[in-house]
Amino acid sequence: MGKLLWTPSGERVKATNMYRFMTRINGKFGKDFKSYSDLYAWSVENIPDFWAEMWDFAEIQASAPCSAVIDDVNKMPGARWFGGAKLNFAENLLRHRDDHTAIAFKGEGMAPRFLTYRQLYDEAARVAKSLRDMGIAPGDRVVGFMPNMPETIIAMLAAASIGAAWSSCSPDFGIKGVLDRFGQIRPRVLFTANGYSFKGKKLDSLGRIADILKQIDSVEKVVVVPYTEDAPDVGKVPNAVMYDDFKASESELEIEFAQLPFDHPLYIMYSSGTTGLPKCMVQSAGGILIHHLKELMLHTDLTRDDTIFYFTTCGWMMWNWLTSSLGTGATLVLFDGNPFHPHPGALWEMAQDLKISVFGTSAGYLSALEAAGVKPGREYDLSPLRAVLSTGSPLSIEGFEFVYRDIKQDLQLASISGGTDLNGCFALGNPMGPVYSGELQCRGLAMAVEAFNENGEPVIGEQGELVCTKPFPSMPIYFWDDPDGKKYHDAYFDVYPGVWRHGDYIEISERGGVTIYGRSDATLNPGGVRIGTAEIYRQVEQLDEIEDSLVIGQPWQNDVRVALFVKLMPGCELNDDLKNRIRSTIRSNASPRHVPAKIIEVPDIPYTLNMKKVELAVKKVIEGKTVLNKDALRNPEVLDYYADLKELQED
Repeated sequence: MGKLLWTPSGERVKATNMYRFMTRINGKFGKDFKSYSDLYAWSVENIPDFWAEMWDFAEIQASAPCSAVIDDVNKMPGARWFGGAKLNFAENLLRHRDDHTAIAFKGEGMAPRFLTYRQLYDEAARVAKSLRDMGIAPGDRVVGFMPNMPETIIAMLAAASIGAAWSSCSPDFGIKGVLDRFGQIRPRVLFTANGYSFKGKKLDSLGRIADILKQIDSVEKVVVVPYTEDAPDVGKVPNAVMYDDFKASESELEIEFAQLPFDHPLYIMYSSGTTGLPKCMVQSAGGILIHHLKELMLHTDLTRDDTIFYFTTCGWMMWNWLTSSLGTGATLVLFDGNPFHPHPGALWEMAQDLKISVFGTSAGYLSALEAAGVKPGREYDLSPLRAVLSTGSPLSIEGFEFVYRDIKQDLQLASISGGTDLNGCFALGNPMGPVYSGELQCRGLAMAVEAFNENGEPVIGEQGELVCTKPFPSMPIYFWDDPDGKKYHDAYFDVYPGVWRHGDYIEISERGGVTIYGRSDATLNPGGVRIGTAEIYRQVEQLDEIEDSLVIGQPWQNDVRVALFVKLMPGCELNDDLKNRIRSTIRSNASPRHVPAKIIEVPDIPYTLNMKKVELAVKKVIEGKTVLNKDALRNPEVLDYYADLKELQED
């Protein structure tokens, strides 16, 4: 059981959006809920009522009401949400048109740039007019190969105002990675910056765009945003036009927001693509809007007074999630560059200067920050900070303790977990509840999340498969180029019919918290006992000599043995002493079954473009199988090293 690290004061609880929402439910439905667990239980048993109340609580703007919240609460996939409703996603994000700061942008090595809500609306209106003038219509695709900068959000809002679907990749994607994504959906317009910055270097994007366009003949216009230089040469890019020349010259335009069905396509997101071409998941405007507003308003307690930051790129779903914060009227902080440049505390210096109240990042960043010896709470004024969010991989108990010891004692640490597939979370923060080390605070409202054991039965206090037994609005409406729905079905419903199987290995505690143990398809099974990889990572990566690690289960002599690969800190050696300390640490703090049979030094750990460890790719290579799409990896060349490891052929 995790250690209690923080409890909100009664005054703080009563000031939250979650408390106001619970009070609203009590009054309308004659309840007397006093805790999150009461509200959660009601929400999963009364899904239509919950989402109807969320619609009203978020004050979603729609030109036509719905005839029914959901047509069949027992149908998954295929349930239809808010039938008859007409709305526009961009209109809901641009409901504010005043001088409150909408976006603060900090490029690496650059002074901050600010846009008010009035300026954001004006920019989106000018780009939208130009898109309309060139004939962009509902259902067309508009894409971005962009850094995390204001023009990316502006382009998305302009496209969404018309009803075009938006999709984006970050500029660190390779040519093949972009072609595998944009090549499938055939966009008509592509937005790109001329380049991007990383670790003090300016890197060109236009050369890659020129090569990409040789293989995507659907692109009619390339809109180039000057970023790393004021007047980039766009001559080598076909159909290119500078951003200022593309957008309409008029100011104070009114946006013609297309009124579209709730389930009209908004985003096309992508799977990692490590087993073939990435799956293109089409998500609805209404589903993303109401799901994000639930998570931002209730679970993150976001208000207009907040300044929210998430360290993300435009190729990760957290960009989409962060962007929806505009719907609350909050100030968004965007950052492009390396988080440790020009010094390890760069993001916390930014948090101090921009008075960030909600700071979002990854577990890997927090671990690297601690390893670098940064103590943000001592070095910077973080008095406005009230919440830290962490996702991307399980946050270790040590990571939880680092946040409260070295960042701030009085804040909500919300470790959150979900996926690109739903563009949101299954488990996340509860601003009314306590924080225990190593544990996500709660399952999301109206998300019927369970841990299924090997018999497909829900269990409490035991590890199992993360499933969701009832539909939710942000489920993909379909996969691209999947006319019979087979890809969609096989992705989530091939194990438990009618039940979403997400592929994570979790445990739900008696108090309703959730612990993530890693991907279930990478779960180890030595001696028939299932072990989550996160349990081993947590132990190994607290050793000073270990920079990173990866663990797999290797089939061996009619069983499975645990193989651990370690990337060492500079100057360290994997000698017998270090191996013994690794084994001892794992044995003492996890169990004897977790102790690896093989500990092998490697030069690097393979990651996807979205910075997730790829245990399965390593496992395939070691077993002599083909990794179908190495271009989905950030560092594919490292797999060759694993393929040649002779130590794995020895007892």
